[in-house]
Amino acid sequence: MRKTALRRSCAALATATSLALALTACGGTTKKDVANEGGSAATAGKADPNAELKKGLTVGFLPKQVNNPYFTTADKGGEKALKELGSSYKEVGPSSATDTSGQVSYVNTLTQQQVDAMAVSAQDPGALCTALKQAMSNDIKVVTYDSDTKPDCRNAFISQASAEDLGRTEVQLLAEQIGYKGEIAILSAAQTATNQNTWIEFMKDELKNPKYKDMKLVKVAYGNDDAQQSFQQTQGLLQEYPDLKGIISPTTVGIKAAAQYLSGSKYKGKVKLTGLGTPNDMRKYVKNGTVEAFELWDPAKLGELAARTAVALASGQITGKEGETFTAGGMGEYTIGKDGVISLGKPTVFDAENIDDYDF
Repeated sequence: MRKTALRRSCAALATATSLALALTACGGTTKKDVANEGGSAATAGKADPNAELKKGLTVGFLPKQVNNPYFTTADKGGEKALKELGSSYKEVGPSSATDTSGQVSYVNTLTQQQVDAMAVSAQDPGALCTALKQAMSNDIKVVTYDSDTKPDCRNAFISQASAEDLGRTEVQLLAEQIGYKGEIAILSAAQTATNQNTWIEFMKDELKNPKYKDMKLVKVAYGNDDAQQSFQQTQGLLQEYPDLKGIISPTTVGIKAAAQYLSGSKYKGKVKLTGLGTPNDMRKYVKNGTVEAFELWDPAKLGELAARTAVALASGQITGKEGETFTAGGMGEYTIGKDGVISLGKPTVFDAENIDDYDF
């Protein structure tokens, strides 16, 4: 069934049934959908690196949470890139960072609206798969950014940086600050967050190095990317482990909430805090001595690369297969890695010397 005919059939069915049922009936997972199980969902067609970039496309951005400063910055980067490329941007998404069912509904909505591509930051690695495969069966290109789903449920994943680099460097930053000695904890986002869990595994592996023999990871706590919960989890960690020397929070919401708690407590300057944060969120905590150094990539560039990748996919320049290359405007040339992963680049460390050079 051709794409237009399929969409007409889905639209007709939707008038008589719910949207979810209509999409299930018209875009269910097929053998073709799962043929690449374990690899990216690259199309069977051959990439044409010389193909012209299409204009007039619509790309939907679906972050983990709307009105989250981090995703607002990232998605604005995508919006700016799409405007430059002559295509349209739209953002949809849940107001809670743990509303996985809400994300599924928004994927279905974008599919019904017949967008050309979507960029999704997945809250759960598997929960979105069926809906994303339905989208791809309707010739919609799927890019994940910031947090991935399973490789066979999308065409490409835009990684903030090497997951290994991020996990290991956060441990290295904290170790330097506490003199490679003492109890440490991790304040993560949701327990199911793909990116968080991957980074944490590399943190644990880094800690196996003999140079960290006097450091001990005592707990991984979860603040669910909610400011209040993250604040309370920080308080709880310090009550449970009064000798705690440092906290790593690989989430922008978590590190800001932890810094807020520490800055108003007796632990300020005594318990070190690092992780992933934005300069604008963390500036005052760096300047008042609560935080020495933290790191992040530029989320606007992450959103921009997601948008440019989506357009390149929709234009046929790439399919998502390992080894394909494309030029992402002024960002330069990128090569698709294993399982359709595209790495943005190395993270940046922010401290008192350079934090005022950035505004995001």
